[in-house]
Amino acid sequence: MDTEAIVRTFVEYFEERDHRRISGSTLLPAPGDSVLFTTSGMHPLTPHLEGRPHPLGRRLVNVQRCLRTTDLEEVGDATHLTAFEMLGTWSLGDYEGPQSLDWGYRLLTEGLGVDPGLLHATVYGGDDQVGPDTASLQVWQNHGVPVELTVEDNWWSNGPVGPCGPDSEIFLWSGGTPPTSTPTHDDRWVEVWNHVMMRYRRLEDGSLVPLPQRNIDTGLGLERLASLLQGKSSVFESDVFEPWRRLVPALWPLDEVSLRVVYDHLRSAIVVVGDGVRPAATGQGYVLRRLVRRLLTVVWQDDSSRTLGDLPHELVSHTLDHFRQEGEPSEVHRMLLEEEDRFRRLLERGRQVLARPRFQGPLKDEDFHYLHDTHGLPHDLVISLRSQ
Repeated sequence: MDTEAIVRTFVEYFEERDHRRISGSTLLPAPGDSVLFTTSGMHPLTPHLEGRPHPLGRRLVNVQRCLRTTDLEEVGDATHLTAFEMLGTWSLGDYEGPQSLDWGYRLLTEGLGVDPGLLHATVYGGDDQVGPDTASLQVWQNHGVPVELTVEDNWWSNGPVGPCGPDSEIFLWSGGTPPTSTPTHDDRWVEVWNHVMMRYRRLEDGSLVPLPQRNIDTGLGLERLASLLQGKSSVFESDVFEPWRRLVPALWPLDEVSLRVVYDHLRSAIVVVGDGVRPAATGQGYVLRRLVRRLLTVVWQDDSSRTLGDLPHELVSHTLDHFRQEGEPSEVHRMLLEEEDRFRRLLERGRQVLARPRFQGPLKDEDFHYLHDTHGLPHDLVISLRSQ
């Protein structure tokens, strides 16, 4: 089952259960939001989770593009991506957790053909503020799915304050042997779908108060699920990355982990530009700049003459089309090349500055501040140049 078929099956399944499909928003949150990018499918729906009526009703389904920079250092492994798509469903004060989990189980096993014996669930075990989630536990026991109780791993929040609640996570076995152990003890159990019972608001003092309505918020990582359903060992081997695997290795011969970083960062940079962000020294533009510079550092590790100018336009067009963006591929390509040129010039200036006698010994905090404030050399770039 290819990625588009997975999306179609998911959306139609919930539409048949009276969910209305809503359009996924861009990566850019609403003005005044404290986060730089949309990090989950629920983010644009926060006002409705807090009680504002949604014009399409209480049951919703969508496909939302997301970007997370918290896992940048993990990119290169089998499951982490910076830009990705999240399949989501919501009950805004309508049905409760057991119904959501039952539908989730049936979609995975009946609609998508997952072997029930390859599933494992985790459920909130309770603490001194909120008791154990016995309703979710009962659902999984009724379906014969093994369950692990946790506390911190099964409590979802969007930050230190705000909407939150217990969750139940569904894991799929990715090992080549019969399933063993539990999700917290064996990373071959891969989390694919999180069902959050979003019932509370956490206040500044750490206390919890009930939200105006009891919500369900679920999120299923599309690329991760696709790779597992397609029997692949990593998200980068799924059909979504087929053009990247076909074109990039011949252009830039790199080891597997480096190729994954290049696929991810370049694809993510294209998506960010496609949503209207331009390279800058702060904010969203700096995230874009950081992605481009990280991928160029990898591309240039064996040959500094390599350039994004050689990047096939097919990859830019494929990414924009997949994420349903209307940007002009040639304009996105041009912007990436401009940032590459800017980075080359910065590297040359950095080498000249760091060659000065005052920077030959160990660098102090004031040296790093001076290099950043006077010469525009970020801390990580200075460290990289010093190690060359």
